[in-house]
Amino acid sequence: MPLRHLRAAASSGRLPYLLSFVAPGVLVYACFVLAPILLSFGYSLTNASLFATRTRFVGLDNYVRLLGDPAFLTSLKVTTILTLIIVIVPNVAGVGVAVLLDRTGWLYRVLRSVFFIPVVLSSVVVSVVWMAMLQDEGLINQLLGVRVGWLSDPDLALYSIGFIISWQMLGFCSVVYLAALQGVPQSLLEAASIDGAGTWTRFRKVTWPLLAPALTTNTVMLLITGFKAYDHIQVLTAGGPGLGTTATVAFNVIQIGFTANRTGESSAMAILMLVIIATVSSIVLRVLNRREVDL
Repeated sequence: MPLRHLRAAASSGRLPYLLSFVAPGVLVYACFVLAPILLSFGYSLTNASLFATRTRFVGLDNYVRLLGDPAFLTSLKVTTILTLIIVIVPNVAGVGVAVLLDRTGWLYRVLRSVFFIPVVLSSVVVSVVWMAMLQDEGLINQLLGVRVGWLSDPDLALYSIGFIISWQMLGFCSVVYLAALQGVPQSLLEAASIDGAGTWTRFRKVTWPLLAPALTTNTVMLLITGFKAYDHIQVLTAGGPGLGTTATVAFNVIQIGFTANRTGESSAMAILMLVIIATVSSIVLRVLNRREVDL
């Protein structure tokens, strides 16, 4: 809060009431967001381990080692590919589903609920169900009449995980786009129709520009979802098949920190991931917000 606002509140006698509302939120944020980040950064500068008897300061050695580690660079590549899939597929499919559901009637209300159900399901539950369907003798291969290793083939496993996460996030994107569609003024669509614009032209010239805020919201949420993907990977492939073909940065943070017991190195990896997410999200948010202003 700006200092001038605090001074104004103090002069008017409202400061105690203001702090009583602000302090709980600030305290929760400091305890559960700021404190873990600061602790992780502190651990990343040491050789800390869960079972180490002595911890010593190593400076930026963990960061230098990670930036030259092929395994970390591979996990960064895997994370980037997975994030691109998760950002593109639900966004594109979500617009289509929202357009189809932007109608009145009980059937469309039911379908909206059906599409949103996967969003509220646990990632573990979704992964277990899809793992059963994508097995060699699972439902998908039986329906297709083929034998494809959706999760056991190193060339397909990552894309299968991307599809599963995209499927789960589709309902969220659809609801956001649907809310934006229902806010489009009908007068603009009617005016475009009178001017001779067809269905596609009306969508491209009138509707799509007005969906810019929804696009911003969905893209940032999907970016964060892709970068922090862990649950689906742990259940579906455990980082395999092969050597790290589906191991994301978030997956390796858990593996190195709690399986290999290298707390300092995993903390450095988590801080790097935090910096990457914050940087990419800020750039995307700035670009998309600028697009909203231009429109």
